[in-house]
Amino acid sequence: MELTWYGHSCFRIVERGYLTVITDPFSDAIGLPAPKLKGDLVTVSHDAPGHNYVDAVKGARQTIYRPGEYEVGDVFVTGIALHQITGESVRQNIGFLIDFDGINVLHLGDLGHVPPQSVIENIGVVHVLLIPVGGGNGLKAAEAAEVVALFEPNFVIPMHYSLPGLNMELDHVDKFLKAMGIGKPHEAETLKVSAADLPEQTQVVVLTPQLQSRNGENT
Repeated sequence: MELTWYGHSCFRIVERGYLTVITDPFSDAIGLPAPKLKGDLVTVSHDAPGHNYVDAVKGARQTIYRPGEYEVGDVFVTGIALHQITGESVRQNIGFLIDFDGINVLHLGDLGHVPPQSVIENIGVVHVLLIPVGGGNGLKAAEAAEVVALFEPNFVIPMHYSLPGLNMELDHVDKFLKAMGIGKPHEAETLKVSAADLPEQTQVVVLTPQLQSRNGENT
């Protein structure tokens, strides 16, 4: 399985013989050029320009934006309600657990709080955790580090943090790395994961965002 990050909370997840999944495609309203992607299945964590621009994805046969269990092709997806409730206010957010033949990828969307232990246990085993770390409506660095410790995944990929051109105030990824006690993270353009090669200790991988210029070319 291969994961590529297109900035903010948008990933492309591909596996030979399986459908291609796109998570949280964004519009250029957030200051970054909207990605131009091809995919079969789109997940949308909540209704906001930074997460719901499904027109960025061509060829999609299904978009999932609600809790529940879904089987599309050979890919199993579980939508998990991770809403943040403050008094009478409810901020909607859906996390998605995506199962590619036994490799579980959990995209936490715009999670803004540390879930209770019961929720963590119900989600189960997570091999790859895609987690917001830059604050704003999402987790702050220390909160994100706490969530990582609760899940104990094999790989952690930070997302939803400050990038050049982004027109929202988010913290730099370095703040999360410091909270995790990491001085020099593993950096890569893509993450390739196989069941036979999962690290025993949690490994944080900072992906290079494959941002696209206004004419559609990667930068």
